[in-house]
Amino acid sequence: MVKDMLMSMLGVIMLIICVLIGVAFLTLLERKVLGYIQIRKGPNKVGFIGLPQPFADAIKLFSKEGTYPMLSNYLMYYFSPIFSLFLALLTWMIYPFMTMLFTFNLGVLFFLVCTSLGVYTVMIAGWSSNSNYALLGGLRAVAQTISYEVSLALILLSFIFLVDSYCLMSFMSFQGYVWFMFLTFPLMLAWFSSCLAETNRTPFDFAEGESELVSGFNVEYSSGGFALIFLAEYTSILFMSMLFCMIFLGGDVLTIYFFFKLTLLAFMFIWVRGTLPRFRYDKLMYLAWKAYLPLSLNFLLFFMGLKVFMFSLLV
Repeated sequence: MVKDMLMSMLGVIMLIICVLIGVAFLTLLERKVLGYIQIRKGPNKVGFIGLPQPFADAIKLFSKEGTYPMLSNYLMYYFSPIFSLFLALLTWMIYPFMTMLFTFNLGVLFFLVCTSLGVYTVMIAGWSSNSNYALLGGLRAVAQTISYEVSLALILLSFIFLVDSYCLMSFMSFQGYVWFMFLTFPLMLAWFSSCLAETNRTPFDFAEGESELVSGFNVEYSSGGFALIFLAEYTSILFMSMLFCMIFLGGDVLTIYFFFKLTLLAFMFIWVRGTLPRFRYDKLMYLAWKAYLPLSLNFLLFFMGLKVFMFSLLV
């Protein structure tokens, strides 16, 4: 029993370290890719071709003096970035370990619960700063995230009807012959853009709309608090890329090929940021409720009908 607990703890620590190192190099990849998109170099001064740059940034941010607004609700202001990163790392527990350390049978439900809680961290970070800009950014982020969670949940529900399980392992075994990407291409596109909206990324980065909100909900954060919000966002991007690969691209976690696909997905998030301008806010909401919601509901009804038809054939 003690040995199992120690192994579980070791697995958690290894996972967190690997995710945080992945996040560090994802930030470097983003700065390099955006640099080349804008015909410049990106970070290339620190160390060999700028490789240690993320670690230099981390040391700088965490060693700076933390400032906070005098009128802020200090405890909530202080703890919301910490809780935000904690939730982002907690969702990684549903990663399908083949060692059976953490293999949730209800992994998909756990993911939905954690992402729903993530809304509160942004809302509290915006409200507790006691700044109008931060509050507006927080409110926008909440409205946006709640809207796109609906389509995310319905798309996931469609596949749960097809696979008959909440466990990510089942998604892997069901795609032995054909990837779900080829069966449900429109759903894949809707899922990808919903992931962009869920992680507050361009072209849906209204929570941080610099042009009208002076950086949005994180405007009052500096040093460590800002770094933690940043880490939470990129951890979510990596997680969404992993989930995309599990659901649509075969999910063969035992192969190195899986990690190439994950990196490609993370690159797509950056590519979209370097290419597309920000959406208009009313169009964002229109897209969620009048395009993605009917699409995901139609596919859900289709999969339910398909399941009933297959069951009647078996009977």
